[in-house]
Amino acid sequence: MNMKMTPAVIFIGSIMILAAVVAVVIVLPFYHTSQTTPSGIHRERTEAEAAGREIYIANGCVYCHSQSIRVLDWGIGAERIAQAGDYVADRPILLGSQRTGPDLSQEGGEHPDDWHMAHFINPRYTSPLSIMPAFKFLGENKLELLTAYVQSLGFKAADKRVARQKKWKEAAVEAYEKGPVKNVEWIHEHVPKPWRELPNPYPTSEAGLARGHKVYQDFCIGCHGPVGDGMGPAQPYIYPPPLNFTILKDRGISGGILYYQIMNGITGTAMPYFKKDLESEKIWEVGNYVAEYFINQSDAGAEPKGIDAAYEP
Repeated sequence: MNMKMTPAVIFIGSIMILAAVVAVVIVLPFYHTSQTTPSGIHRERTEAEAAGREIYIANGCVYCHSQSIRVLDWGIGAERIAQAGDYVADRPILLGSQRTGPDLSQEGGEHPDDWHMAHFINPRYTSPLSIMPAFKFLGENKLELLTAYVQSLGFKAADKRVARQKKWKEAAVEAYEKGPVKNVEWIHEHVPKPWRELPNPYPTSEAGLARGHKVYQDFCIGCHGPVGDGMGPAQPYIYPPPLNFTILKDRGISGGILYYQIMNGITGTAMPYFKKDLESEKIWEVGNYVAEYFINQSDAGAEPKGIDAAYEP
C-alpha cells in the first residue's frame, strides 16, 4: 500500500519522531536518575563546606578538575570508583569533563589543611609544575571555606582521612616542638625496621644525580627549598615546617628511610606520598640526590646487594 505524503502524515510523523527523541534524551535519563539513592559514603554538607562549594563554582574550578573516578584511573582518589549516589544532593553536579588538574572526588583528607592553604596561595609552592592559577586574592576567610569544601570531597570516606590527618598532625607537632633530635627520631621510628636497615641498592652516578636533581626541582623544592634547609616558599604556611635535610648527617639516615618516606609521605604533615607520581627508580635517585647534596652522607651501592640490574655500570 502506498502512503501519500500529505500534510497530516508529515505532521503525525514529526510528532512521533519528536516524542521518541524526548523519551530517549529526557524521560528515560530523568527516570533513571530519579531512582538514584544516596551512596554509602554520602552525607549532608556543613554550612562551611556548602559556602566553600559556592566559591569553588564561582571561580571555575570545575573547568579543570573533575569529580568522577573511573575504573581506569590511577591517581589520587582512585581507591574508590565514583557512584551516582555520591552526588544525589548536589545541584549542579560538578562531575566536570576536563582534567587539566587532578580529579578531586576523593581529595578530602589526602592532605592536611595547611597544605591546602599553601597550595591555594600559590600552587607552585606545593606543586612546582602546577599550572593552576594562584587564589591568594580570595583572602584567608574564603580560602578556609574553600579548604573546608575540598576536605569534604569523599564525604564519610574523606571524614576518616581528615580525622587521620588531625591525629598524626598532633603527634607531628608535639615531636617537632621537642627539638630537631627528638623530631628526627620520631619521624624515623615510624619507618618499619627493614626499611631503616636498607641501603640504596644503586651506586651513585653522575647521570643518576642529575635525574634526582630534576625530580627534586619538580616535586620537592617548593617545601624543602633549593638547598634542602626546609625554607621553600611554602614554609610560612606549613606547620610543622618542612624538614631541614642539612641537620640529618650522622643520624642513621639510610636510603631505605628516604625511599619509604618519599613513597608514603608523612601523614599529618605537609609531606605527601609520591608513590603514584614517581616510579621506583626516580624515588631512589631523588633520595640519593638529597643524601649526597644536603645530608652529605649516602649509602648508595652499599652491601648487601642482590643481582645487579642489567643497566648498572
